[in-house]
Amino acid sequence: MHNLIGRQYEVEELERIYRSGRPEFVVIYGRRRVGKTFLVTQALKGRISFHHTGIFPEEGEKNPKQIQLESFYFSLLSHGMEGIQKPKSWMEAFYYLEQLLIQKDNGSRQVVFLDELPWMDTPKSGFLSAFEGFWNGWCSDHDNIMLVVCGSATSWILDNISHNEGGLYGRSTQEIKLSPFTLGNCEEYFEHEGIELSRYDIVQTYMVFGGIPYYLRQFRKGLSFEGNTDSILFGPRPKLNDEFNKLFRAIFRNSEDCKKIIRFLATRHSGFTREDISKATGIPYGGGLSDTLSALAESDFILRYTPYGEKGAVERYKLIDNFCLFWIKYVEPQKEDESFMSDSITSDIMRSWRGIAFEEVCWQHIPQIKRALGIDGVKTKTSAWNVKGDDNNDGAQIDLLISRADNIVNLCEMKFSGDSYVIDKEENLRIRKRLDSIGKTLSPKQRTHFTMVTTYGVAYGKYSGIVQKQVIMDQLFSHSF
Repeated sequence: MHNLIGRQYEVEELERIYRSGRPEFVVIYGRRRVGKTFLVTQALKGRISFHHTGIFPEEGEKNPKQIQLESFYFSLLSHGMEGIQKPKSWMEAFYYLEQLLIQKDNGSRQVVFLDELPWMDTPKSGFLSAFEGFWNGWCSDHDNIMLVVCGSATSWILDNISHNEGGLYGRSTQEIKLSPFTLGNCEEYFEHEGIELSRYDIVQTYMVFGGIPYYLRQFRKGLSFEGNTDSILFGPRPKLNDEFNKLFRAIFRNSEDCKKIIRFLATRHSGFTREDISKATGIPYGGGLSDTLSALAESDFILRYTPYGEKGAVERYKLIDNFCLFWIKYVEPQKEDESFMSDSITSDIMRSWRGIAFEEVCWQHIPQIKRALGIDGVKTKTSAWNVKGDDNNDGAQIDLLISRADNIVNLCEMKFSGDSYVIDKEENLRIRKRLDSIGKTLSPKQRTHFTMVTTYGVAYGKYSGIVQKQVIMDQLFSHSF
């Protein structure tokens, strides 16, 4: 088996399911480019009886159903089916698949892998009914069948399989959400590929590309972080040309609405309420917007959270997809500049970006932060806090609060720095004001621990004593939790 970095749990799950001795219906979903296909083909290598991948539905196709059926037909032929005509319907197509599996059946486990399943469900094609019939009417009666389906279109997967109220209700036997790599996984990947990057540059890589394996595979030996970023995203022939638009077209049928939401969320770090999003994008405030936001959250593009101390528990949505944020802020306006990152890496605009992007990296590594603080076994609630100022009081913004069941609140300040971080007199005053503001909201039994999450720690000095706890960059690379 190919070295499946960062996927030990998923591999073990697929192996357990493979040996269960029962009919199994496995659903694997996650953000496009996160490695779903690679996981299945490598974890079950040599054991897949039938594998078919849906065809990406191009806009304006005159007969998308026939294109999908023809592709399925050729997959049947390539797996040994003989003496059949091209199916005219999905009912006929799945009947042919049943006959192929009967021919191949020797009593051992048969794995049917249908990749990019949502793409096969073209308008008015009858696909979903036929697929339901295939599982309910045939697969579920055969103990040696393991049906594995994948799809980047998370909203389709959730609506038609996970939350299906018809024939597929409760039919999947296992669902696996494949998440992006952590920093530790990224480091392991680069080491495996012989690509030399410091942890400082791996964090910067994460700020741009997130933990998306497909994007990391574009990196080449001998190039720095800056050089790789320029070749992948900038210039006349970037490796990921128009990736932002391709990404949303491939995942969401309402891709334009999704992009409107993402672009709006990119304008404010702390995020917006659903009402804010509806007003700004023109998307009606209702079930459609709720479903789209849920699909974006399930695909790891956005995060839904309740701000600390917010009355009425009003939820906010914030953009946490590093790639989308960097694309909107820098790739779109500078895409023709083939050396943008190399030329700008020490500029003020890049320093500002690293400050914001590092905070997102920290939000994506809450388990590692909790472990570094020694509270991975403590029940916690993670949130942010933003208090508007008025004539009498200054405003206060706290980007990460960890409220703990042991009556401690970790007020976390994240700073990305090329050296040990120095707290000066002015910042010490700002910190004390924040501590005072948050302290007024706490009960008498609660206490605040001011916590710094930095690259290389806090420099010892006159004001460093205000820091109760520290988390350094190296601890974010932990994956033993």
